[in-house]
Amino acid sequence: MKVCVVGASGKLGRYLIGHALDRGHDVVGVCREQSVGKLDDLAGRITVVPGATDDPGVIARAVDGCGGVLTVLVPRGVHGYSTGTAQAVLDHAPPGARLVFSCGWHISRDGKDVYPWKLRTVVKVFGPLARLARFADLDDQVEACRRIFASNTLWTVVRGSDLEEGTSQGLPLWSRHVGDPVLASNRTRRTDFALFMVDALANDELVHEAPAIVGRETPSALAHAGTS
Repeated sequence: MKVCVVGASGKLGRYLIGHALDRGHDVVGVCREQSVGKLDDLAGRITVVPGATDDPGVIARAVDGCGGVLTVLVPRGVHGYSTGTAQAVLDHAPPGARLVFSCGWHISRDGKDVYPWKLRTVVKVFGPLARLARFADLDDQVEACRRIFASNTLWTVVRGSDLEEGTSQGLPLWSRHVGDPVLASNRTRRTDFALFMVDALANDELVHEAPAIVGRETPSALAHAGTS
């Protein structure tokens, strides 16, 4: 299918492009104008639409004719960048397109997640400091996901654990709620986060789900794979 990658020049975006191309998709990438050069090595293989990902006009051009949209929700700054990006995708993606978004574990769809103390501490301490420094606003991702959950589009929100580089371990395991023992290792290869998102484009079981994922070869995944 024709697939749009929103946030194409970042680390996760690059992996999304790679996996999408590997599966034969026609890829359109959206990134800020100052980051277009990071995609020079893909010239001729993808179409690049430069501009802010929260600009509705930019997104409307990029997603035209796409059957899938892979969106990296980045809580950059304090002016609702993630929310604006999500809303632009929700408003302009073609009807029936599969919309797959990335975010962190701190997002909860139904309030039933049970978070480890380290994550609670990071959100409680880093969140206000990042907002005070005008660097990032974690609540922006929360609002973005609230709008996604309330939409009638064919969405999936993939919630990532702590990420690391490395060769692929295969498709991550997932659970509906943080706190499930299968997720205890709290570690996923970044390439596999992207792999899960690209795979979700064709997985109807993930429509209207917010899977929390973990690396397939982590200790907790290996211990609970048979019960996940």
